[in-house]
Amino acid sequence: MTEAVLICANHPGRETSLRCNRCEKPICSQCAVHTPVGYRCQECVRGQQRTFNTTQLVDYPIALVTAAAGVGVAVSLLGFLGFWGFFLAPIVGGGVAEIVRWAVRKRRSRRLPLVASVGGVAGVLPHLLLPMGAVFLAAGGQGGAALLGRAALSVLWPIVYGVLMISALYYRLRGIWM
Repeated sequence: MTEAVLICANHPGRETSLRCNRCEKPICSQCAVHTPVGYRCQECVRGQQRTFNTTQLVDYPIALVTAAAGVGVAVSLLGFLGFWGFFLAPIVGGGVAEIVRWAVRKRRSRRLPLVASVGGVAGVLPHLLLPMGAVFLAAGGQGGAALLGRAALSVLWPIVYGVLMISALYYRLRGIWM
């Protein structure tokens, strides 16, 4: 008994033995997309990705503002803990990610973690700009180097907290997408 020769649906001149495990269309190795459940054609993969992208246009500004507010408040509160805030910052970042998820009603997209991270950066910026601006105003030409060093040291913790929280926020939201 001989098997019929399959021809790739996208490349008419190529023989193949692969089929999409969803729609059974013959596909060559170049057209095949390897998924955890087997090989699929590009059309089936695109159709499946569309079902996972559930965000609406309004969700992006909501995520941006929610992350900015959450990270901004958290940096202020963690500032009272000093060194110990270093250990709590990733946990707080995960909590901010859950607040963002709640605010966008658990809708998801590939861009949402990036938008929330940009919001987190916006939440940290006031904690960096205010001390530096106060130093430049207070310096007025006298003892500026000492004040500048002190200001640089005062923005170290908000930077560390911000990096830890924003990375946890990003990867928590990204993990939900994957």
